[in-house]
Amino acid sequence: MKTLSDVTIVCASKYFDTDQMIKLVQLGYKDMGENRVDVFLNKFEQLKEYPIKWHFIGHLQRNKAKQVIDKIDVLHSLDSLELAKTIQSLRESPLEVFIQINATEESQKYGVDVKNLSSFYEELKKYDKIKVLGLMTMGKFDDFEGTKKAFEITSNLNQDMQLKFLSMGMSDDYELALSFHTTHVRLGRYFKSILEESHGTF
Repeated sequence: MKTLSDVTIVCASKYFDTDQMIKLVQLGYKDMGENRVDVFLNKFEQLKEYPIKWHFIGHLQRNKAKQVIDKIDVLHSLDSLELAKTIQSLRESPLEVFIQINATEESQKYGVDVKNLSSFYEELKKYDKIKVLGLMTMGKFDDFEGTKKAFEITSNLNQDMQLKFLSMGMSDDYELALSFHTTHVRLGRYFKSILEESHGTF
């Protein structure tokens, strides 16, 4: 089975201030993931001189996309054709994206319905400013079996579509995601331990 050393670990940097993020970069962790536009923009400006690869890991509203779309490196939450069209119209170079799917079929969650995924993916091929890396999904809160089913569905779809990368797994379920071949995990507490070991403060 894969271990964390085999995958890209994206720091859920909403838990850290810029000083802590600088420390993580100095320790070699350069993939940072933000989920709020306003916080991302503030940190982006403060950390411009550092070699950070910026991942946007939250839901991106179409009306806010213009503010970030040419600043981020990877979008983990492409979930609508409307957002795809916005990216196409605003982005200067192709943006690497994960298609977010709602594999748990929860009404309160964002993501493309599994039954619509094939047609959604085909439509995205028309956009030259979008480069699909793979699929992304989130597990079911406090439900191991529900999360396992969602990860299995997403992993199988990713393989069927012959996509190279897969974004699944957060602090509470990344070990399960590793067993289903994820390539990108989004962690917060993991980096708290790293900072504590290097004398970071909280």
